[in-house]
Amino acid sequence: MHLKRWITGLSALPILIYLIYQGGVLFNLLVSVACLISWWEYVRMVIAAAAKGRFNLIVVWGLFISLVIIWAAYLVGPGIIMVVVALNLLVAAFFSLFQFKSDSVIIEIIQKQIQGIIYIPVMLSFLILIRNGPQGMTWIFFLLAIIFAGDISALYVGTTLGRHKLCPAVSPGKTIEGSLGGLAANLLVGAIGKNFFLPQLPWGLSLLFFMGVGLAGQVGDLFESELKRVSNLKDSSGLLPGHGGFLDRIDALLFAAPVAYIFIVLIF
Repeated sequence: MHLKRWITGLSALPILIYLIYQGGVLFNLLVSVACLISWWEYVRMVIAAAAKGRFNLIVVWGLFISLVIIWAAYLVGPGIIMVVVALNLLVAAFFSLFQFKSDSVIIEIIQKQIQGIIYIPVMLSFLILIRNGPQGMTWIFFLLAIIFAGDISALYVGTTLGRHKLCPAVSPGKTIEGSLGGLAANLLVGAIGKNFFLPQLPWGLSLLFFMGVGLAGQVGDLFESELKRVSNLKDSSGLLPGHGGFLDRIDALLFAAPVAYIFIVLIF
């Protein structure tokens, strides 16, 4: 499994670096593809059971609105995102009026669709906003390095030294030792990156930034584990050998991105 993880990760890394470096439309297309695939995985995990395999217009609408959110963030900015989220609820509610009489489970589907819209495209839109801001390329690389280092360290420290369960009801394999190892890697990689690429940042706030995105990433990882546990799935899909699915790969990043945006825009 570990060999597959490294082969998949290293194979995708040059493409990822190139698209982040280019920014603009290419980076937005990268995020859009990640959003579409992650939305499909989310529907498979969370909504499919309620929909019972039936075609559902609200799910398809969710796919469309997901792309609208990503491109609205790119073309307009953060102010439009909540407008699109509100529009999604209005349209979903309208669709439900024609289905509720014969199938009241439509309300549950709407609830899960709204959760998915916030969980995936809204969270991913923060990456667009960061990349389009001052020193955006540096910040995206910096954030990814911190999160990926934490993921890798948590996996290997937990595998080799893990003895105490972190949250067994959610993810029996995760340990306190692995969590601490991940946070240590967040701090180490963050400190190195700050020293070389963002030396103007104050050290005190920088350490809070490293810890904040690291902790948020671990919460994101556990939250996706909750979704998989409820759905009785081991992985969100099998698209990435050794990693599972796209959501399995970006679950930490989804929660870390808004925390990073808050620091970049409001604190630093």
